[in-house]
Order: sequence, then structure tokens, then C-alpha cells
Amino acid sequence: MDWTRAVDAYCERTGPEYWSEPVNAMTNLAFVLAAAVMWQRAAGAPLARALCLVLGAIGVGSYLFHTHAEVWAGMADVIPIGIFILLYLYAMNRDAWGMGGWPALAVTALFVPYAALLVPVFERIPGLGSSAGYAPVPLLILIYAVLLRRRLPELARGLALGAGLLIVSLAFRTADLPLCPQWPLGTHFVWHLLNGVMLGWMIAIYLRSGLGKRQAAR
Repeated sequence: MDWTRAVDAYCERTGPEYWSEPVNAMTNLAFVLAAAVMWQRAAGAPLARALCLVLGAIGVGSYLFHTHAEVWAGMADVIPIGIFILLYLYAMNRDAWGMGGWPALAVTALFVPYAALLVPVFERIPGLGSSAGYAPVPLLILIYAVLLRRRLPELARGLALGAGLLIVSLAFRTADLPLCPQWPLGTHFVWHLLNGVMLGWMIAIYLRSGLGKRQAAR
């Protein structure tokens, strides 16, 4: 693999220059700010603190991708996102469902075949494009919301809202290239802003449920 191969995947980018995507680059501050805000609230909840660190890494990785725009930077963008998804699923499995550490890890690992099965299905949807890779995530959040609606109704409502935010942000991500002729700035930056809010919200509802702190106190 050529790790330094240039990647031109977004409407705002018009050349190989470092600052060819200034808005896409700078809106990654949304992730860092959300991580900083939630870090203060996550005192006493180690897993929530870990989620905050990964959230900050998402912002840094995405910034690198929208400035360097090379294959290695693309990996720096997507790997923290994958880690956040898996870590959050582990938190839900361990704390919301009360699983032990190893069972929670085993159920979390099922996300890999789940995504492998569903991504090709979403790829068949016209116009979804590369956003198909993220589409199984809001669906899974909604599944957890439905399953938890009686056990932890407030958490379930929060998860459903988080899934809704992610669906809206995915719509802006998907619209970036199709709307490019009419809107040269693109809409990818809205994906950053909404995702920063959404991921911060996901940490907030985990903390609001008290699950992380109760687990740490055991």
C-alpha cells in the first residue's frame, strides 16, 4: 500500500495543498471541545474518561486527514472512530446489560461480523456512497435503544436521540459531493459539527445513567 498516496474525497478540496480544506479541517475542533467538556464531567468514571480521550483522538485524526489528505492520514481518521464504537459498545454491554468483562468483550466483538454483513447491504442503496460504511452504526444504536427501553428507559431515549443525530449528520456527509456543483464548500463540515455534538451526547447519557460510576465503585 502506498501510504503517501493523495486522497481527494471531499468537495472543499481543490488541490494538494495543506490548507485546501480549511473549513473541514477546523471544524474538527468540535470533537476536541466535546471531549474537553465531557472530560470534566467524567471524573470518577474511568471508561467515560477513556471515551473522552478517544473522542479527542477522532478530532486530531480527522484534522490530519483534511490537511495532509493521504492514505496514512485516512487511517488516522477512521481508526479512532472504530475504537470509539467498540469501546462504547463494551460500556453498554458491561454496564447497561450487567455483563462480566469477558462476556461484554465477546458480545462487542460481534460488531465486526455485524458490520461486515450490513455494509454491503447499505452499499446497494443509491447515493449512499462511502457513508454506507457508517450506516450500520445508527441502526445498532436504535436496536440497543429498543432492547433497553424497559430496563433503562432514560438511557434508551438518549440512545434513540443519539441515533437520530447520527442519521442527520450522515445525510450531510452523503450530500457533500452531490451538492458540490451548487455549493462548492460542501457539507462535510456539518458532519463534523453534528458528530461532535452526537458523540459528546453519547458520553453524556452514559454518565447521566450513573452506570460508569457505579461500575467504578465496585
